[in-house]
Amino acid sequence: MASQPLITDNAPRFRAALPSGGVLIALDLGTKTIGTAFCDAGWRFASPGKTLKRGKFSVDKQALTDLMAARSAQGIVIGLPLNMDGSEGPRTQASRAYARNLAALGLPILLWDERWSTADAERGLIGQDMSRAKRADRIDSAAAAVILQGAIDALTGGMI
Repeated sequence: MASQPLITDNAPRFRAALPSGGVLIALDLGTKTIGTAFCDAGWRFASPGKTLKRGKFSVDKQALTDLMAARSAQGIVIGLPLNMDGSEGPRTQASRAYARNLAALGLPILLWDERWSTADAERGLIGQDMSRAKRADRIDSAAAAVILQGAIDALTGGMI
């Protein structure tokens, strides 16, 4: 019987599931969109990817599968929207359910605390003097990059 893919919020367990590293994809799950980001195979830097319009899960899954195949992604990092006090709410449970549904892809999944990721991404885009309209189009993928950078920094111990 095949083992279930790893879904964890523990960075060392996730790292152990990927002994050779590899490209990771991060997802910032919104109610209307999914922001994506990718990192290099050496886990040094994260870059924003596409922002996908959310639809039926089967459509989302196919779009994500296509993106992951194009980059040969080896693992998935999903932003976990914890409350400011660290407790879990309905959005957190929805993200966990999304992770369980993506487990069928067979890749290890890391659930990563995304508190402040959107605010950090917004500050970065403002720092680039980006217009409000352009920020609205790019914020979800920029937030996914913030989530992924935090995760890969934890996975590598901040070492570059």
